[in-house]
Amino acid sequence: MDDPFVYLNGTMIPLSEAKIPVLDRGFIFGDGIYEVIPAYQRKLFRPAQHLQRLFRGLAAVSIANPHDTQGWLALIEEVLRRHPAENQLVYMQVTRGVAQRTHAFPPSEPTPTVFIMSNPLVPLPDEARENGVACVSMEDQRWLHCEIKSISLLGNVLAAQNAVVHQATESIQFRDGFLTEGSASNVWIVKNGSLIGPPRDNLILEGIRYGLMEELCSADRIPFEARRIARAEVFAADEVLLSSASKEVLAVVTIDGQPIANGKPGPIYKKLYAAYQAAKAA
Repeated sequence: MDDPFVYLNGTMIPLSEAKIPVLDRGFIFGDGIYEVIPAYQRKLFRPAQHLQRLFRGLAAVSIANPHDTQGWLALIEEVLRRHPAENQLVYMQVTRGVAQRTHAFPPSEPTPTVFIMSNPLVPLPDEARENGVACVSMEDQRWLHCEIKSISLLGNVLAAQNAVVHQATESIQFRDGFLTEGSASNVWIVKNGSLIGPPRDNLILEGIRYGLMEELCSADRIPFEARRIARAEVFAADEVLLSSASKEVLAVVTIDGQPIANGKPGPIYKKLYAAYQAAKAA
């Protein structure tokens, strides 16, 4: 596990041997797209949705998709097979490739760089599941195409570091007074039994769990709404939740030291977390 096999440009090699040229546009400009797929007991979770998002991102930035769906799945399965962990997070990255440094697209289209690796999917501590987690708020200072899963993640890095500095699990971001998302999570509120999320637009990355949460709500008869959410509504919510590939569904019990409702995980969180586990096992 210290030196797992990864895929790089047609070859399966140990991670320690994986190298790229310094003029790769991913290294120079962050010019690329990535995707992360969880696998439980080596079975990919919602792979079609993840690959569709990868394909949308590549099209949005005009990078040629190097593989079709079956080609991607074959490579991912090989990386999964070679890793010893049963539960994994598979990371895929495609950059525009190697070219002389100039901001505009190279006049002759380079061959995209393709990289796939996997890491163990480490479950959150039981304490976080049972008691919920603390978050902090901050202004969303990222670019205006957050719907693209770009490898240019400095804004997200700074937001994640803000959470670390404040000894919090996540930074919950607001733009012009309205909720957007966390550094690596979608954020939800619960009010009067309804789950409410920000709209699917360019200000958030539509997490794969966004559609899943909507499906789980429908199956459990939990009202679901997507709309703009004012900052005051977040702090006055009955519950606040995070969702992501690694967090799954997680209850937020304080923001900026202020309790959310009674400061404990609520009933909608418990229903959705149980439903999520059932979806994983299906």
